[in-house]
Amino acid sequence: MAKIRVWIDRDQCIADMVCVSLCPDVFEMSEEDGKSQIVAKWRTDPNNPAEGVVPEDLKDCVQSAVESCPVSIIHMEEIQE
Repeated sequence: MAKIRVWIDRDQCIADMVCVSLCPDVFEMSEEDGKSQIVAKWRTDPNNPAEGVVPEDLKDCVQSAVESCPVSIIHMEEIQE
């Protein structure tokens, strides 16, 4: 079954919250720096809020966030596990 690898270039995040509003199951705003991050349950490394792997059923909302991010810093790719 395919999964979706998602990563964010957090250094370039402008914190407009589009990703969070479109896909709150995957994205949230960091309380520490106010930038977008991957929800903890999907992170590949608990200490890296910029990368995660989500189930295929979240692909559409992640794709919406990728396409709608005004600074194009959200990326995704399908991976096989």
